[in-house]
Amino acid sequence: MILAKLFTKIFKEGGIILIDSENQKYICGSPRQIKPITLKLLKKDLNWKILLNPELEFPEGFVRGDIVIENASLKEFLMLVLKNLGRSEVSTASIFFKKVYQAWRFITNFNFPGKSKKNVEAHYDIGGRKGEILYDVMLDKYHRQYSCGYWKEETKTLEEAQENKIQHIIKKLDIKKNQRVLDIGCGWGGLCFEIAKQNDCEVTGISLSTNQINYCKEKAKKLGLENQVKFELIDYRLIKGNYDRIVSVGFGEHLGVKFYNTFFKKINSILNENGNFLFHLIGVVDKPSAPNQFINKYIFPGGVCPSLSQLIKPIEKTGLIVADTETLIRHYDKTLEAWLERFLAKRNEIKDLFDEKFCKMWEFYLASCAAAFRYRDLVVFQLQIVKNFHSAHRTRDYIYS
Repeated sequence: MILAKLFTKIFKEGGIILIDSENQKYICGSPRQIKPITLKLLKKDLNWKILLNPELEFPEGFVRGDIVIENASLKEFLMLVLKNLGRSEVSTASIFFKKVYQAWRFITNFNFPGKSKKNVEAHYDIGGRKGEILYDVMLDKYHRQYSCGYWKEETKTLEEAQENKIQHIIKKLDIKKNQRVLDIGCGWGGLCFEIAKQNDCEVTGISLSTNQINYCKEKAKKLGLENQVKFELIDYRLIKGNYDRIVSVGFGEHLGVKFYNTFFKKINSILNENGNFLFHLIGVVDKPSAPNQFINKYIFPGGVCPSLSQLIKPIEKTGLIVADTETLIRHYDKTLEAWLERFLAKRNEIKDLFDEKFCKMWEFYLASCAAAFRYRDLVVFQLQIVKNFHSAHRTRDYIYS
């Protein structure tokens, strides 16, 4: 069986028992002797489909129930596979499919305002009130942050990690009294509220998610901040006015490659001369590549994680200056594991809200992304961008003092 040979080649450390649809067993690598991790393929066509396009065929088979993992959780299985695989691809065929998908995506993916709104609604407005419960269950209790936490050595909980992240960003923004601050892709408003509470300034948050904007407006009233913080359901291309500080966390992945120039031109036009823009987004450390097919199809339609080279060129074209670059490594895997743990703890309730297929799909999303951040090419970039040298700090002391 070719697939068994492929798995044997992949597993340099550890291994699995592979059982095909005819109940034939194959030992791949060096599986543990007691309760070895076992992968069962219940459909014959998976033998060649996984070989050709594992990025899509494996998760779809898992979600359908045609793939069963025994003696390990899905996360444990994926961590083992990607630890052995590293940043290499499964096979020559899978490389070919990725290149074809990358070309097709470049030709067809245009995140114009209408398409962008539909893409956002497909994830952040999922299921209406059911989606609200889903995110309540999964995310941190205080700020409802749906982006990478900041895990210091002493950090124990998701709540602490997200508080760390917010404070780290606020320090980098170096906000002064009476300044105007814009949050592009504000999510559920946690960062906006903290900026407003800590600084005597005006904050505006924007999003294309109706659920998020409604939530933010309601929370602003509860916190008594509605006169200081406002939220708008608007596309970034339609923003008017000028801002002293701009921040964007977890939004850059939704831009689309063709719109990086548009985005940075907009930043340049609305950022004051002595302003500061902090851009926090998922990126890849390798050369530009296709987005994950499963994630694109079922989780984040229209999304793509850029390489640093894809961001720098359009920044240079606008005349903006990258004043500082920080790459967060081994932070998002821990964040995703925390979300996955909370998701699985309430799996039965989520299944009642949605269905079994949804639960499997989201488990795969969270587990596979955690494994990819730990062992593949995914990181988080934080770029500080200014319009002139005077706006840049000489050292990073102001962040840590």
